[in-house]
Formats: sequence, structure tokens, C-alpha cells
Amino acid sequence: MQRVRALDVEVAFRAALAAVLPLAILVSLGRTDWSAYAAFGAMTAIFGRGEVYRMRARTVGVAGLGLVASVAAGTAIAAFAAPAAAEAIGALGLAVVLVGGTLLVQVFRLGPPTTLFFVFGLMVTAAVPTPADEYGIRVGLAATSAVFAWLLSMSGWVLRRAAAARGIRPFKDLARDLAVRPAALVDGRVWIQIAQLCAASAIVWVVADLLDLGHPYWALVSAVAAIPPPGAAHTISRAWHRVIGTVGGVVITFLLLWPDPPVQVLVLVIGLAQFGAEILVGRHYGAALLVITPLALVVSHLGNPGPVEPLLVDRLVDTVLGAAAGVLLVLAAMGLDRVRARRA
Repeated sequence: MQRVRALDVEVAFRAALAAVLPLAILVSLGRTDWSAYAAFGAMTAIFGRGEVYRMRARTVGVAGLGLVASVAAGTAIAAFAAPAAAEAIGALGLAVVLVGGTLLVQVFRLGPPTTLFFVFGLMVTAAVPTPADEYGIRVGLAATSAVFAWLLSMSGWVLRRAAAARGIRPFKDLARDLAVRPAALVDGRVWIQIAQLCAASAIVWVVADLLDLGHPYWALVSAVAAIPPPGAAHTISRAWHRVIGTVGGVVITFLLLWPDPPVQVLVLVIGLAQFGAEILVGRHYGAALLVITPLALVVSHLGNPGPVEPLLVDRLVDTVLGAAAGVLLVLAAMGLDRVRARRA
């Protein structure tokens, strides 16, 4: 029992359920083209892991609002922006999400402490062709999925009380309550991270545009993922883990999609991958990518079915490009740290 309690089974189960149930409903309605919106709303459930419920209500709610706002902005670009201006508006939206999302994460102490999911939500939905008359329903779907994920995140309060009444403790102990940190708005380390994120994203945006990559948002996500949070040591190991884990994950995805399974199987795969990701991500990032990569690719394939091989190749190329840009900025920060140390 002690070994089970040491795992994040509780958060893994609720994250998997938050992803699977909305997708199963869309499959039953024959609207798998809306899968991405439900999936991004469901990501609300990965926040607030292990927090006391008073803090969790706040952090998960703020994360859900951030995800829905990112989806709303990206969907608005896809639905209403003129083709000639869409790229410029997308770049402006990305800058706003990088700055605003990072401040949101730091002020409200969100965990995972990254703006990666907000960036992903913005860029993916901005790239999906969207009829203007479907804007409301697509954003509403993301919001509904986020509310469902919030309710799941809070449901453990009932389960814990019931278990405590019977004298059993099947769940992990919860972390202490942390206050909102407005001082993050003027923290120099936070703004250094924002500068790194913006610089890495600009590099990726330009190179991806020159190479005419098929899914450039994956490169942006990889670049954002390589930048450490404020105060953390600058290291390139996370970028290496991302590349190696992605390569393994692409192989697994090929084995999953090659037989062309029915959509019901794909939804089950998404649930299992989400469960595995939450179990592994706090233990080894590279191992977690072995299931995170199939999760992202299967959701993408479910929403926009097409040839598998180009999808997997794009994932590999974009990941390497994004990780390389992130490493450049990390190495630059490491050089500045050494200069400061010598001067000190």
C-alpha cells in the first residue's frame, strides 16, 4: 500500500478520465474534428497535483481559465483573421501568451510551472481551419471540458473524507497551502525566463517559416519546454530527454497507428497515455515522453486523420529544432552565470 501511495495514481486517474470522457462523447456524436478543443480543456486536470483543496481550487481554476483563454485566442485567429494578417496576429498572440502565461504561472504558483500548455493551446487551435459560425461551440467545448476537469480535481475531497472515516489512507499526503505571490511580477528571474522564452520562440518561428515545416507549433513547444523555470539551474539535460523520449515515442506511435485502429481504440490509447504520463512525469522526463508523444500525436490524428508517416516525421524534425533553440538560450544563460560568478 505504501508503494501505491508513493505514486501519483490519484492525479493520473482523474487526468485520464478528464481526457477520455469528453472525447468519447465526441466520438459518439461523430465530431472527432473537435477533439483538440476538448483535449485542451481537459488539460486543466493535470494542474494542482498534490495540493490541499483550498489551494487546488484556485490553481486549477486559474489554469483552466488560462487554457480556455489561449484556445479562444487561437480559435479567433483561425476563424476571423485575414490570411494575410494571420501570421502577424499569431506572433503577437504568442508573445502575449508567453509573457502573460509565465506571469500567471508564477504569481498563482501553478504546477506544472510552465506556460507550455497555454502556448500549445494557442498555436494548435490557430492552425485548425475554423468556420466563423463554429467559433462559439468550439471555445464552449474547451470551457465545458475545463469545468469538468476542475470538478474531477476537486472530487478527491469527498473520497478522502470517506476514506478517513473508515480509518484508511490510500492517497498521498497533500502539500501545504501556498499564498499567491504578486512579487513575481517584479522578480528579475521571472523576466529573464520570459526573455529566454521569447528569444527561443522567435528563433523557432523564423526557422520553421523558412523550412516550411508542417507542424511548427511542436517546435515552439519543444523550445519552451527546454527553458527551466525561474531560479532553477540551467542545464541541457531536459532538451536531451525531450529529443530521445520523442524518438522513442514516435516509434511507439507508429506501431499504434500503423494498423489503422478504430477511433474507440484511439480514445482508449489517449486515456492510458494520459495516465502513464502523470505517473512518469515527476520521476523521469525522458520516460514520460515515451507516452506523452503518442498522446499528442494520437489526439492530432484523431482530430485530423491523414497519412501517419508525414505526421511522425514532422514531430521529429520540429522537436529537434525546438530543442536546439532552447539549448542555445540555456547555454547563453549558463555563460552569463559564469561571467557573473567570476565578477563576484
